[in-house]
Amino acid sequence: MIEVRTEWVEYEVPATTGRAWRVPAGELMRVTDIEGGQSGDAFFVDAADVADGLSNGRSFDYNATVLLTVGAMLFSSRSRTLATIVHDDVGRHDFLYTPCSQEMFEIQYGATAPHPNCYDNLTNALSGFGVPAATVTVAFNFFMGTSVAVDGRLSILPPRSRAGDSIIFRAERDLIAAVSACPASVANGGGGTRPLAVAFAAPS
Repeated sequence: MIEVRTEWVEYEVPATTGRAWRVPAGELMRVTDIEGGQSGDAFFVDAADVADGLSNGRSFDYNATVLLTVGAMLFSSRSRTLATIVHDDVGRHDFLYTPCSQEMFEIQYGATAPHPNCYDNLTNALSGFGVPAATVTVAFNFFMGTSVAVDGRLSILPPRSRAGDSIIFRAERDLIAAVSACPASVANGGGGTRPLAVAFAAPS
């Protein structure tokens, strides 16, 4: 259990939306699935270099695994340590799929009208801190269930998260962090979209 010196300061990320925050080095960031079965995207940026964002490739390489959970460090494109996972109720997340986007909904699902999506949620939220859209690549898809078959085929599975489950990251440097409550129903077990809670606290 993570001990904190102060109470958690909590924010809600409404269904299908995104928010961003400045997170000082050493602070804890907790993401909670309020109702259960809701996945989301987290993206971290070096606050001192807004062109340097989260990299799944660097993180896979330096952790020597594609299954990141407690103890795993998340690295940037320039090999800087951004955050460490210090608590994880679910234990299985995705770091392969890019954020869902308007183009994805059009190409894969035949959308003909604007559709809420994680890419716009993340880039719009981060733009308020001066982060260019080009910085956002592959987000950490917390609670999202995926599998890779022997032939390499990717499948999306329902999230394993239940109501109240959370994951906690510790900022290893000053960060700008964004979270999106994923609007893609396939990533949420085919059900509706739900809100997430994001909270911050100083560690003991």
